[in-house]
Amino acid sequence: MCLRAAAPSTETRSGFSLVECALRVSRRCRSVPTKPATDNLVEAENVNFAYDSRQILKGINLSIRRGQVVAIMGLSGCGKTTLLRLIGGALRPTRGEVRVGGKAVAKLNHEELFALRRRMGMLFQFGALFTDMSCYENVAFQMREHTDLPEELIDDLVLMKLQAVGLRGAHHLMPSELSGGMARRVALARTTALDPMLIMYDEPFAGLDPVSMGVIGQLIRRLNDSLGATSIIVTHDVAEALQLVDYVYFMSDGVIIARGTPEELRVSDKPFAHQFVYGETDGPMPFHYPADDYARDLCAGDA
Repeated sequence: MCLRAAAPSTETRSGFSLVECALRVSRRCRSVPTKPATDNLVEAENVNFAYDSRQILKGINLSIRRGQVVAIMGLSGCGKTTLLRLIGGALRPTRGEVRVGGKAVAKLNHEELFALRRRMGMLFQFGALFTDMSCYENVAFQMREHTDLPEELIDDLVLMKLQAVGLRGAHHLMPSELSGGMARRVALARTTALDPMLIMYDEPFAGLDPVSMGVIGQLIRRLNDSLGATSIIVTHDVAEALQLVDYVYFMSDGVIIARGTPEELRVSDKPFAHQFVYGETDGPMPFHYPADDYARDLCAGDA
C-alpha cells in the first residue's frame, strides 16, 4: 500500500508522507546492521590521552547503552571535551580504544570515519551556527551536503526539524537576530537533521536563562527518545542534568572517580560526588591549579 494513501492527513507539501520523509533520510544516512552485536553504542577501554607530556585522560573505562542520555561532569579542564573529541574521531588515544557501534574509531580509514560521523550529531557550545546563513539554511546544510534528497523533500524536513524545536516561524531569521536560547534550539535542529544515532552536547546549557535552560533540557530528552538515539551531555549544570539523564560519569584530573544514576549520586557518600552535586566549597576538588609554593614565587620576584 502506498504510504501517502495510508496516511493522507500527514502528507507534506512535497507530496511525501511524514513517514516516507523519515524513511528516505534513513536509507541514505544509515548503513550499520539493524541488529547490533552489543547493547552498548559507545565504549571506552583503558583510554589514555596526552598533549605532548601533559596527560589529560588516564585509564578511562565507560560504556553507554543505546537509547540512554548520559552526562559526563566534572571541573573545567578535567578532560570531558577531550573525551568527546576521541569519540568523534577528531583525536586518537595514545593508549586504549574507543568504539562506537562496535567499530574502533581510531582504526577507521578516512571514508569509514566520515561515514560514521554522518551518523553522529554534535551540538557545540553556544550553537556555532553559520552566521551568514538563515535558520532554514543552517538546518538544510547537512541534508544538501550528505544526501541526494530532492529540494522539495529537504524543504519539508527542515520545517519539520524547526517545528520540533518550536522555531518553524523563525526559519527566515539570521543568527544575529536570535536570542541565545533560540540559537541553541536552531543548532539542535541542525544537529538532528540526519536523525543521528549518537548526539553529543558540549555545554548545552552554558549562558542560558532558567527558562531557556529548561526548554533545551526537555528538547534533549524528547528528541533522544523520539529519534531512538543515544545522547552524551558534557555539562557543569548539575541540577538540570540530573533531571533528564539516565546515568552520570564524574571526572576529575583525567579519571572517572564516580558513576551512577542520578538517584545514586544524590545520596552518594563519595566526597567528590557529594561536593559536586551540592556545590560545596570544601572537599577534594581543589580551587587552585597546581603551582609552586606561593611564598617562594613572591620572594623570587624580589630577588
